[in-house]
Amino acid sequence: MRGWWNDWAGRLLLRSAVVLHRGIASKTAVKRWKIRRNVALRRAHQRGVPVEVLAAQLGLTASWVRYVVRNPKKAALEEAA
Repeated sequence: MRGWWNDWAGRLLLRSAVVLHRGIASKTAVKRWKIRRNVALRRAHQRGVPVEVLAAQLGLTASWVRYVVRNPKKAALEEAA
């Protein structure tokens, strides 16, 4: 019984590792999260949240936040590189 349980649990853990690797750790996933973050950042700024507050909450520099707000396509390309 113990051998069957270990085999089943091992395969389940392997599946979990694969899902996490593809969904979180891959370069494509990281790029997607940064794009989503930048969209949310721009929308918050459009609704009146100051750049300094956005930068402080995200741990980014104010100059980078201004750059993302002004040039979203250029910022996405630079982060992808």
